[in-house]
Amino acid sequence: MKEQIKQIINETANKLQARSRVREYCQARILQFLQENGLFRSWIFHGGTALRFLYRLPRYSEDLDFALKSSKTARNFSEIISKVTKAFEAEAYSIDTKLNDQKVVKSAFIRFPGLLHEIGLSPHKSEALSIKIEVDSNPPPGGITETSVIRRYVILNVQHYDKASLLSGKLHALLARPYIKGRDLYDLFWYLSDPLWPTPNIKFLNEALLQTTWKGPEITESNWNLLTAKRLKSINWETAVKDTHPFIEKASDLKLLTKENVMDILKRRRG
Repeated sequence: MKEQIKQIINETANKLQARSRVREYCQARILQFLQENGLFRSWIFHGGTALRFLYRLPRYSEDLDFALKSSKTARNFSEIISKVTKAFEAEAYSIDTKLNDQKVVKSAFIRFPGLLHEIGLSPHKSEALSIKIEVDSNPPPGGITETSVIRRYVILNVQHYDKASLLSGKLHALLARPYIKGRDLYDLFWYLSDPLWPTPNIKFLNEALLQTTWKGPEITESNWNLLTAKRLKSINWETAVKDTHPFIEKASDLKLLTKENVMDILKRRRG
């Protein structure tokens, strides 16, 4: 399968994007191995990579985020990561992993040491391409799930949150995080710029905020946009947007990611 990676590099204009596309190919293969082990009957795909794979979000994402459909569907996380590792090793990839399965949100880093050097994208033999997998074993209730067949390097049939619930996840990140990531701003702008994208799943958003000791008012159909706008007024917009540059397919898109544009869309978006 490394031949496909070489083809990806040959088709990509610059090294920065080539690195992102190689990571994305490895993400797709991880999803494929998870699928082959039946995980998408119980794992719900969400987050930035889910948006990119499902809806062509025009930014690259580093992590693979999942939630368990039910605590009863939990399986041995370390065993799953071990199976993914062995599948890559069977294709002559060098792999190492770092695992933390003692918390509610279980995580693992799957690292490909030497791969970027081998394919000519890094001068450093020791540099590793790294992908983080996170699985929330106690997600908030109220999320609505769907299944979709998608093709991105491989064909996948994944379970994921619906559009309204995905937007709620992003709003939760913006409202609850102590600092706002530029990629969260970009994703929100991308969501809201589509007039057909549904308004957030309010129940799911409130349940998520309860899990993170939210001290603000209850979120409603009529105030979610106002509370989001209030939160965004307090950030250093220039610094946040600068953080997004390495992940965007077209740098020109960031010229539209202004406080004025986002505030204007939020003002017009109501339940």
